[in-house]
Amino acid sequence: MRITLVHALKHSIVPIEASFARLWPDARLMNLLDDSLSADLARDGGLTDAMTERFLRLGRYAAGTGSDAILFTCSAFGPCIEAVARAHAPMPVLKPNEAMIEQAVAKGRKIGLLSTFPPTLASMPPEFPPSIELVPKLAEGAMAALDRGDRAMHDRLVVEASKDLRDCDLIALAQYSMAPAAERVAEVTGRPVLTTPDSAVLKLKGMLAAGRT
Repeated sequence: MRITLVHALKHSIVPIEASFARLWPDARLMNLLDDSLSADLARDGGLTDAMTERFLRLGRYAAGTGSDAILFTCSAFGPCIEAVARAHAPMPVLKPNEAMIEQAVAKGRKIGLLSTFPPTLASMPPEFPPSIELVPKLAEGAMAALDRGDRAMHDRLVVEASKDLRDCDLIALAQYSMAPAAERVAEVTGRPVLTTPDSAVLKLKGMLAAGRT
């Protein structure tokens, strides 16, 4: 199976490849990176028709290479990814968080949503059902630390921010780049922690296996 991974941040590549290596090593991966997407979203202050068209072009390119599925790892672009999914149905096209959200909703009613990218805290909450009590939290400065190449500082800031979510049933890490901090977040909060890469890989593997039967 050939899976196209589309990234808006270079930091997402290592965590998702690690999840595939551990959970689905036989999958063939192709990485597409456009690290101007997040910068342009921040500049524009929201999703635009032009941004949707950029995602549709990325989807057409991925489909044209013979991919069996597309996984977007950029969490703040839900409506753009939904447009790609409609354009290429029935090929699986996953938003980065949808598998994790499904898992989170099945496991708890009060969910801490921890993010390092402010637009995610605007775009992602509507993807949860209204029955869920969502507690959003921004790990301020963590993304900037990662951009400087300081993974240790990033992880410290994520862990520190997670302490405000200790009264939640579980904690969902919104960015793929946060996955390496999951174990420490679980240790300091005592809460179950879900990561987007692991959830997405398992969902895609199941979808494509079902499609072959």
